[in-house]
Amino acid sequence: MDISTLIGVAGCFAMVGLGVISGGTSLGTFVDIPSVLIVVLGSYFGLFTFSSIPDAVGIFTTIGLTFRASNYNEKSLIQQLMAMSEKARREGLLALEEMLDDIESDFIKKGLRLVVDGTDAEIVRTLMETEMGQMQERHVSKIQVVNMWGTLAPGLGMLGTVIGLIGMLKNLEDKSALGPNMAVALITTLYGSMVANLLMIPWAGKLKISDAKESKVMEMAIEGVLSIQAGDNPRILGMKLLSYLTPVERKAMEAEILKD
Repeated sequence: MDISTLIGVAGCFAMVGLGVISGGTSLGTFVDIPSVLIVVLGSYFGLFTFSSIPDAVGIFTTIGLTFRASNYNEKSLIQQLMAMSEKARREGLLALEEMLDDIESDFIKKGLRLVVDGTDAEIVRTLMETEMGQMQERHVSKIQVVNMWGTLAPGLGMLGTVIGLIGMLKNLEDKSALGPNMAVALITTLYGSMVANLLMIPWAGKLKISDAKESKVMEMAIEGVLSIQAGDNPRILGMKLLSYLTPVERKAMEAEILKD
């Protein structure tokens, strides 16, 4: 589980709650079912207009990904590709076939299968980059839906404010209706801001970062597969892949990976 997402969400709501309580107001004052209906559910159903039904329904699965810890294990990837490079140089590319079943990544396995089958390097690159591009398009599509919820929520909040004010102005004689209508008017704006700024925008940002990390690992895999096909020295292959990492990550792995 990605603890940082949990800390972020819990921390935001905790600070807002503490701010409310320390101001002498009860949290119950900010619970309003009509406002939830207008802002939370109203903006959610707006997603069905923006996207397809599977994407709108699947947004909760997408959001769930922000709570899942992803470990792309670049170090293991580099070491595995270096080992294959060494075997290919010593025994030939066909010798890699017996190692394919041990590879967990279907993406790398497909690339190496093409190499073992003697496919031209440019075709291997094109096929692998196309698969990576398709993955990125799927990610962008899902991230846009999350972003759209964050965009719609404040708008529905303003709509709820207008609805509340109209209800209040139409019932000025009824003193008992002033409070509930005013509550809807103001709390909807609060809910819209909270849905957008405490949830959807941070979640969309985290999904973008995850997409960038996964794309980088796939780029490393493409470079590694093509380097094996080209017959590069394992050390050269390792140096190529390490160049994708940040200086801090590179320094942490370099000594161990290139020790020989």
